[in-house]
Amino acid sequence: MEKNDPHGFIIQTQVNYLPDQSDEAGNRFVFSYTINITNLGSVAAKLTSRHWIITDANNHVQEVHGQGVVGEQPLLKPNQSFEYTSGTVLSTQVGTMRGSYRMHADDGTQFDVDIPQFVLSVPRVLH
Repeated sequence: MEKNDPHGFIIQTQVNYLPDQSDEAGNRFVFSYTINITNLGSVAAKLTSRHWIITDANNHVQEVHGQGVVGEQPLLKPNQSFEYTSGTVLSTQVGTMRGSYRMHADDGTQFDVDIPQFVLSVPRVLH
């Protein structure tokens, strides 16, 4: 983020494996992820859409486009955060997610906020 960027955001992620919803014998691995989005800029902006690139250990890539997040299009004022939890299913024990959020700022600017890649992994698979 540039210093004094009016459209600065930080993304934090946390992943949980959900063994009770998974079927390891059937190659179904369910993960929840919690995303925290914080507006570090000086202009309020609304999260209007998302784009995810989900890759499993077999390099099978799934792209997801959608409006908002968890049915909402949150407006984040300066220094405000929004946190939500969602989930995804992989056919392998390990995978990655990365993507971007499309933002519409109150000053009329539209821009993308990159979501840094994070790892989805069944515990004890990665050392």
